[in-house]
Amino acid sequence: MTAEANELALSETVRIARDLIRIDTSNRGGGDAEPERPAADYVAAYLRELGLDPEIIESAPGRASVVARVTGTDPALPALVLHGHLDVVPADAANWSVDPFAGEIREGMLWGRGAVDMKDMDAMILTAIAELLRAGERPRRDVIVAFFADEENGGIFGAHHLVTHRPELFAGAGTAISEVGGYSIDIEGTRAYLVQTGEKSLDWIRLRARGTAAHGSRVWHDNAVTRLAEAIAALGRHEWPLALCDTTRELVDAIAAILGEDPKEVAPEELVLRLGKGGGFIQASLRNTSNPTVLTAGYKHNVIPDTAEALVDVRSLPSEQASVLAEVQRIVGDDIEVESVHSDIGLEVPFAGELVDAMTASLTRHDPEARVLPYLLSGGTDNKALSRLGIVGYGFAPLRLPADLDFPGMFHGVDERVPLDALDFGHRVLVDLLRTY
Repeated sequence: MTAEANELALSETVRIARDLIRIDTSNRGGGDAEPERPAADYVAAYLRELGLDPEIIESAPGRASVVARVTGTDPALPALVLHGHLDVVPADAANWSVDPFAGEIREGMLWGRGAVDMKDMDAMILTAIAELLRAGERPRRDVIVAFFADEENGGIFGAHHLVTHRPELFAGAGTAISEVGGYSIDIEGTRAYLVQTGEKSLDWIRLRARGTAAHGSRVWHDNAVTRLAEAIAALGRHEWPLALCDTTRELVDAIAAILGEDPKEVAPEELVLRLGKGGGFIQASLRNTSNPTVLTAGYKHNVIPDTAEALVDVRSLPSEQASVLAEVQRIVGDDIEVESVHSDIGLEVPFAGELVDAMTASLTRHDPEARVLPYLLSGGTDNKALSRLGIVGYGFAPLRLPADLDFPGMFHGVDERVPLDALDFGHRVLVDLLRTY
């Protein structure tokens, strides 16, 4: 088959996802990022070809988001926000089997940074809207399509900026759909799809130890590095106790029912770890976590520095954010300064209602064997920002995946990839949802 024929054999969803992967929008955090503007221009041009009027909003030079509204057949219904983000976490090409920004297709999969998080969903959103509009159809309700900058930095230059400065863009919206949900997992031979109905609170904190600077050859007991190391070791090794919220209780009970187990007799963590490739990802939803991620101290081998700092990623259950931060301070000790770098709320909404029913129905129409379960995301999404406007958000980027594919493990991982047929499945499910919800 010629290269041209191979190209024509690819679906539009695959081609768009590949094009977006080839636009490097790596976000290193703290405002240090490859600008999203080229990806925003690509998305906006596509939306204009569909007859829409997208707006590009820059929160800082190059830090661009795109928003457009599709008028529904019943605009009296609360609007749906269908959103993705354009940025990705960095990728070290030396660790990958392929160039992470080449958008390579091999073994029936699309490879590259963003294939999972979340240029795959961006493409599915675009082609789902396109299929309706090209057929002369409209969704039932207004659909606000949004492609945000800076999600990987907590949405400071993206969703939070728009919610603060341009809330009118989301006027009339009641619900939202975004990433990290709707994908399938294997539960010992039963295929189930996880719809994200909650996400943990987010606290990125900086720990700072202070001491007295001195020559590296001294006998010295006021060493900031030592003090910080002791605090980090204590926090990093802390075993947070099991803590279930309503969502995780419902999930654990559903897993037990599928496995034929009594949830009163089998520990929740044991049940979750029987989910195979998905178990490790969901395990983090059963307790609070605090992971040291960056250390900074000193400037010369023979100088004892007077300060040492560490960054810690703290994720807590939605109802336990304040108590977890208090416990972090207790663990590290009163002599360690705890500074908030970025904080955001946790979310939890019921696994019930018209949108949940519509998502479940759309999945089961395209996969009649599907079981649909709620889960709590241990990370976070731009639904946090939209919640400030009273918009109820879910994670639903539908993908039917091979049972042996460690899809959750590829979020921010190496050799990120998604099956081509999963992208096309997701496109069909989203089109169905837009027609019926």
